[in-house]
Amino acid sequence: MKNKKKNKIKTTNSSMVTRPIAKCFPIFLLPITIAFMIGFVYPFLKGLYLSFCSFTTTSDAQFIGVSNYLKALKDATFVHAFGFTTLYTVVSLTLVNVIAFFLAFLLTQGIKGTNIFRTVFFMPNLIGGIVLGYIWSMIFDGILGRYGTSILLETKYGFWGLIILMCWQQIGYMMIIYIAGIQSISEDMIEAACIDGATKMQTLFKVTLPNLMPSVTICLFLSLTNGFKLFDQNLALTGGQPFNWQADGTVVKTTEMLALNIFNTFYGQSSSARGVAQAKAVLFFILVAAISLIQLYATKNKEVQQ
Repeated sequence: MKNKKKNKIKTTNSSMVTRPIAKCFPIFLLPITIAFMIGFVYPFLKGLYLSFCSFTTTSDAQFIGVSNYLKALKDATFVHAFGFTTLYTVVSLTLVNVIAFFLAFLLTQGIKGTNIFRTVFFMPNLIGGIVLGYIWSMIFDGILGRYGTSILLETKYGFWGLIILMCWQQIGYMMIIYIAGIQSISEDMIEAACIDGATKMQTLFKVTLPNLMPSVTICLFLSLTNGFKLFDQNLALTGGQPFNWQADGTVVKTTEMLALNIFNTFYGQSSSARGVAQAKAVLFFILVAAISLIQLYATKNKEVQQ
């Protein structure tokens, strides 16, 4: 009887404690909500409104409808930047993830000095994008200068320069995620596959990769968004050069990506083009969000439930 009374007292005390916490929960959530509304929701809605306006400053915005979007879609520089960014993202995503997985697989096979290799491969990710761009700019100038050319003179050099830079920076980070995923796979599954007579390649494709899909989902998402949103490295390494003059007199920067194109439209052209730049930014947001959600949905469906 005494024990029952004690248990009742404990349960009532615990319920009495949780009730005040539940009542205070909205109070704790309020500052975060306010900060989110001020730091994200309001600027996003304001930017969405400005994309339908002509303005030089936000205080003199005049609503003009969808003309900014029509100008953005007809802009040859924006269309070229979209194509260049898409090609860059596909190539960089493929190379980064294939090489990162290969390194992760090797470094989980009991090789000596594994921790040192992991540290060395991860270190480039700690360097800022602007600094990294200038470092590789000097490296490419030194290499290509011997052949009388420059990374700024030919589009193919600028493209592969950006690919090399992104691979050098991102492979180590993705490798760490893949290593964590490989190490989380149960050893019993690997042993069971070996007992059943599976070869190493069969074990890799039938056991390791299916159970690694959560890590693949994360790495593909990061590679995809990083590729489309690339700005710092593009600005520092090529600045969009070389230039290509169109028949109508417009100048297309052949290595200019979407983020840099929006930046140059807003700050590099006349102040009347700021509404067009804002419309490009909204289109850019919709594009990246849509592609990312499709990728998440496609890879999430392939994850194995353990």
